[in-house]
Amino acid sequence: MVKGAATTSKIHYKGSDEDFIVFVDDIETFKKWKTDKSIPIAHFISTYQVFVTHKQGTQGQFDGASNSTLDNEFGTHTDDEVIKKILESGTLQESEFPERSNSKNDAQQGSIVNGQPGTR
Repeated sequence: MVKGAATTSKIHYKGSDEDFIVFVDDIETFKKWKTDKSIPIAHFISTYQVFVTHKQGTQGQFDGASNSTLDNEFGTHTDDEVIKKILESGTLQESEFPERSNSKNDAQQGSIVNGQPGTR
């Protein structure tokens, strides 16, 4: 079974002590928002969550940012304000994953057990 190619877009903000990530669903609307702030942020991001990568740039494990981490970097932990600052000052990172295939149920395919094909 072949699964389609996947694209991930995120905004990376390099903080003084952490790297912060916000995922973007609609890049075109995000680009329009950069010049027209009347567009609601909810139109191009699906989750109001800020992630940290523990100084791993745009790679590494994504963990939810704690209130204290956000307070230290941005002076607030209010999601709307922090996300807006990241979107305004961060850089857009786009990653495209190639198509991938996945085998069907391997247990159901014929195999040779005890010299007898197709039986168990």
